[in-house]
Amino acid sequence: MPELEQTKKPRRGWKIAMISVVALVIVGGGVGAATATTWLPAASSSKTPGDAAPTPSSTPKPPAIPVTVTTTPEKGAASVNPGTPVVAQAENGTVSSAILEDTATGETIGGELFVSGQKWISQGPLKFNTGYTFTVTTLDSAGTRATHVSTFTTVPATHEADLVMYPSSGATVGVAQPLEFNFSEPVINKEAVENAIKITSSTGQVGAFHWYSDTRVRYRAADYWPANSAITVEMNLFGVDFGNGMIGNFSKTDTVNIGNKVVMEADATAMSVNIFVNDQLAKTYPVTMGDAAFPSASGFLVITADKQRFATFKASTIGLKPGDPGDYGSVDVEYATRLANSGIFIHQATPSAMPYLGVANLSHGCIGMSAEGAAWVFNNMKPGDLVHAVGTPNETIAPTDGFGDWNIPFEQYASR
Repeated sequence: MPELEQTKKPRRGWKIAMISVVALVIVGGGVGAATATTWLPAASSSKTPGDAAPTPSSTPKPPAIPVTVTTTPEKGAASVNPGTPVVAQAENGTVSSAILEDTATGETIGGELFVSGQKWISQGPLKFNTGYTFTVTTLDSAGTRATHVSTFTTVPATHEADLVMYPSSGATVGVAQPLEFNFSEPVINKEAVENAIKITSSTGQVGAFHWYSDTRVRYRAADYWPANSAITVEMNLFGVDFGNGMIGNFSKTDTVNIGNKVVMEADATAMSVNIFVNDQLAKTYPVTMGDAAFPSASGFLVITADKQRFATFKASTIGLKPGDPGDYGSVDVEYATRLANSGIFIHQATPSAMPYLGVANLSHGCIGMSAEGAAWVFNNMKPGDLVHAVGTPNETIAPTDGFGDWNIPFEQYASR
C-alpha cells in the first residue's frame, strides 16, 4: 500500500501542472494571446471571413447638357436695321454676360437680362453704317462657362431716310396751315410711316394724312386749327422701314403754334376784300383782281412764307412771251405776299392800276391793293392765314400749287 500512494502522487501533480500551463497561456501576452483568440467563438455574421465592410451605394452624375445660344441678328448679317434690338437667347443654361460693342471704337451698347437670365436684349439704338461685335458668355448647369462671338453690320449710309417738316418747330402759323412732310426717299410703306408720326392738337382735333406723291404727305384737321392753340408732332421714325430697304434715321418731337385766326374774303365781283381777325371784321379795302383773260383762282388759298418787300414780276414766269396778248414784260411791285407757286400774289398795285381799285379787274390773277392795304397784309398776315376768293369764274388752284388742301372735302382728303 505504501508503494501505491507513492505512484499516484506524481499523476495528481501532472494534472495540476497542465491546468496551470493552460491558465498561463490564456492570461499571458504575446503570441499565446493571439493564438488563444482564435479559439473564442466568432460573432454571428452572414459574411464569410475576408468580406469587406459595407459601403454606401452611389450613381454617377450625368454630364451637363451643352448650352446653345441663338443671337439676333445672325452671325455675319449685313444691312441690319439699327432700330432693331439685339438679342441673345440661351437654352440649357443662362447668359452670364453680354457685350455689344462698336467694332471700330469699342463703344458699348447696354442691355438687360430677362426670362430668369436666359435672354439678353439691347436697350439702345445702334448706328448706321457700323460694324458690331457681340460677345455672349453662358453658364451651364455645372457652372461651366462658354463664350460665343458674332459680328454684323448695320444699314449703310446710302439707305438712310429722313424728312423735312413744314412749318419748322416753334413756328407760329395761321389756322389754315397744313403740316407738310417731304421725304428724302420714296415711301412705299405709307401706313408704317403714318403710324410713326403722331400729331396731336391741344384742342383734341381729329385730322388725316393725304399723300400727294411717294415723297410728300400733308396732314390737316377736318376744320381749321383753333386760334392760339398748339400742335405737337412726334416723329418716331428711327428704324422705320420706308420700303426698298430705306430706313428712317431719326426720331424727334416738334411743336407748331397757331396764332390768331386771320381770314381774307376776296370778292372779284365786288372788287373788294374784307379781313377778319378772330371772326371780327378788321379791315376792308378796294382791290383789283384777275381780268377776263386771266381770272383769279377761286376757292381757298393759304398765305405762304414767301414775302418780298420789293419784287420784280416777269411775264415769262407765267408762260407769256413777247408779242403774246397780255404780255407785260417786267414790272416792279411792293409788299408782295405769295399765295401760290404759280405766281399768285397779294401786292401793291402798279401805279397804272391804282385808279382802278374797286372799279375794274386788271391783274393777271393777283390781288392788287393800295399801298396801305398791301402793307397791312404784308405786316399782319402770316403763313397759314387764309384767303377765300369768290366771284371769279376760274377753278381752284391745284392742291400742291401752294396749299390748296382746303379745296378738297375732308372725307376725300382722308381717303388719300
